[in-house]
Amino acid sequence: MILVNTDYISGKELEMLGLVKGSTIQSKNLGKDITQSFKTLVGGELKAYNEMMNDARALATKRMVEEAEALGADAIVNVRYASAAVMQGAAEVMAYGTAVKFR
Repeated sequence: MILVNTDYISGKELEMLGLVKGSTIQSKNLGKDITQSFKTLVGGELKAYNEMMNDARALATKRMVEEAEALGADAIVNVRYASAAVMQGAAEVMAYGTAVKFR
């Protein structure tokens, strides 16, 4: 599956199949949440949250690709990501784009 953040793929004529998306809501366990809270006192990268968001993006992307494959897509164009805090220590990540088939 080809994923691009442009509305075209060079050298390909595209047939639009429709919007596809994938999402997940992730949180860290209480122990990691407490240690990350202490990290905010001294500054620096919050590695546990960075890891959580990377995992969430990967899962949201996987779900978007599965939805596109179910439509028979060859690629997804205009791929975008959005995130929002659901509650302290938990975030929703959504991946979305347009599923396309090559002509």
